Amino acid sequence: MKKKLISALLSVAMVSALLAGCGSKAEPESTPAPADTQAEAGSEAEPSEPAESVAEAPAASGEGKVYYLNFKPEQAEDWVDLAAVYTEQTGVPVTVVTAASGTYESTLKSEMAKSEAPTLFQVNGPVGLASWKDYCYDLKDSDVYKNIESDDYVLKEGDSVLGMAYVIETYGIIYNKALLNDYFALPDAEITSIDELNNFDALKKVADGIQAHKDDLGVEGAFTSAGFDASSDWRFKTHLANLPVYYEYKADGITSSPAIKGTYLDNYKQIFDLYITDATCEPSLLSGKTGEDAASEFALGEAVFYQNGTWAYNDIKDNEVADEDLGMLPIYIGAEGEENQGLCTGSENYWCVNKNAAPEDIQATLDFLNWVVTSDEGRDALANKMGFVTPFKTFADGYQSTNPLILANDEYTKAGKTPVSWNFTTMPSEEWKNGLGSALLEYAQGTGKWDNVVTAFVDGWKTEYDAANEAE
Repeated sequence: MKKKLISALLSVAMVSALLAGCGSKAEPESTPAPADTQAEAGSEAEPSEPAESVAEAPAASGEGKVYYLNFKPEQAEDWVDLAAVYTEQTGVPVTVVTAASGTYESTLKSEMAKSEAPTLFQVNGPVGLASWKDYCYDLKDSDVYKNIESDDYVLKEGDSVLGMAYVIETYGIIYNKALLNDYFALPDAEITSIDELNNFDALKKVADGIQAHKDDLGVEGAFTSAGFDASSDWRFKTHLANLPVYYEYKADGITSSPAIKGTYLDNYKQIFDLYITDATCEPSLLSGKTGEDAASEFALGEAVFYQNGTWAYNDIKDNEVADEDLGMLPIYIGAEGEENQGLCTGSENYWCVNKNAAPEDIQATLDFLNWVVTSDEGRDALANKMGFVTPFKTFADGYQSTNPLILANDEYTKAGKTPVSWNFTTMPSEEWKNGLGSALLEYAQGTGKWDNVVTAFVDGWKTEYDAANEAE
């Protein structure tokens, strides 16, 4: 199994390297694109050419074409395959380009400046929309919008519908039930059942116990490595950072803020400390650890806990951890009332149609989206191949995902737990995240103090918020 995973990872790396040099070569037009915003959870690295795949097909039977700039690398090939099916059925050419991990915003900026710009792109939420709203076609009269379950899943400005979420995702602490049960059975285990594992103190006792008995349990550590390269650092500077933001917003009765107080940064520190001490590697090695390393460590049974989301299922399935042994815990940080907390649930994936595209391309794009959410082929691809929970009414009849991590979230919902909202879409900029990530890494490696993390979090938030609003 270990060889199987390593081989798969190498194959993905080779394909990514081959595809990185492909892409649209159209010369940029003179119209400038918007300034960068934080349109993705990953790091804003220097952009490479995006990986492009075109659904080969006979000449289009009708007018119009589709160019989709995809945000999610883990579903790149699934979108290519689905585009090919659509082209085969309709003759409409569909190009799927997937930005390299951590470069979506810079890639979007670059591609939008070309003569053959994307007709379909993504923003991460209200902050991302603020920079791209002048490019967004009003979807309120479209067929695809008529199929959305609720306006809770759309981005609006006045009566205009400028973006629609196409996937609702969940993240938390993925765990291996079999290994956790082995820990519960130890004679000195302080926590002996999953029902007791519902707060930070309990999580720390379990993690400390696993770390102390890692040889007995046959693991390398309680948690997978908290890598800080671009494929992994978003898990801590964005997704983990959502928790102190969520609890501060909740306490203050707000949903966004021009300045963060840092009320829950001590809580942020204690969960981050747990991640880097009860882990598969020393903190000094984290700068070189990747997202693939963490996925491998968990998939091969080398760690019990792995902070990630429902999208990680495809990376860890069919290895050493059986589907029935996959569970997900809320991220506990020691906040009052967290025993009633559910998983972190929301979306940062909103479809937007480029209103500056040719009219026939706009219509072709709207037709493609409607086909994706209504056809058997489209619904099967989103629900089963990509493993998405979607906000469309058309998926209610036989197109629910069987992803065990999604089913874990259903259990918390049925138990009446309160989901943690995705407030990281209100973080002021990608630069803020990068500054926080650098401070976290320096702290982990022992070359910086936690005070620097607090400064990056609090002072950096106001600085970046003010800069973004001055730019407007």
